[in-house]
Amino acid sequence: MSFLKAEWRKLVMVNYEVDPEVLKNYIPKGTELDFYENKCYISVVGFMFLNTKLLGVKVPFHVNFEEVNLRFYVKREGKRGVVFIKEIVPKPAITLVANKIYKENYQTLPMKHSWTEKEDMFKVSYQWKINQKRNSVSVESKSKSVSIKPYTEIEFITEHYWGYAKDKRKTTEYEVKHPTWEYYPVTDYNIDVDFSATYGEHFSFLQSQKPSSVFLLEGSEISVENKTVL
Repeated sequence: MSFLKAEWRKLVMVNYEVDPEVLKNYIPKGTELDFYENKCYISVVGFMFLNTKLLGVKVPFHVNFEEVNLRFYVKREGKRGVVFIKEIVPKPAITLVANKIYKENYQTLPMKHSWTEKEDMFKVSYQWKINQKRNSVSVESKSKSVSIKPYTEIEFITEHYWGYAKDKRKTTEYEVKHPTWEYYPVTDYNIDVDFSATYGEHFSFLQSQKPSSVFLLEGSEISVENKTVL
């Protein structure tokens, strides 16, 4: 049985090209950074968890909720994966389970989202509050989704199906299963994030850096399989 099943919907992905040295202390043992055209990326990703089931059971008040994470990209023995620097959710039980079992770095903060559809456009926004300040990632896009083309930046960002995390001196690995997603062409975006407060001084440089790309993906049903320790 899968550890978790849910839908991930309306994923906003804000991507930055960074110096690989920035991430060297975050790379789990046994993995290495994954590059696209010799570029190293880090992404802020906001989305909705819907119809969430933990070990096949819907936990009351923890079925539908927002998440915003900061992640980067690694590979191991032909597997392409992600490492999460921090994952923000509004539900403390999610934080407890994920941090204890999957050795992730979850934080519980007040959050909300908005989805608006008007004629031929979407407006999608994810917001969280830290130090009494509201942060947000927001996009506007066309409302008709299109397929991801191979060997593109958007394929690189989205097509990672493994998760890796540090567990003391070891590394945990788990598989995330989902079909290839479609995306909505983004026409405008707004990034209002206090990177220092949210992610620490180490990532404060992102405050003044323009994203290299911003995507909106439809998402799908997903499953997170049980972890293994490498």
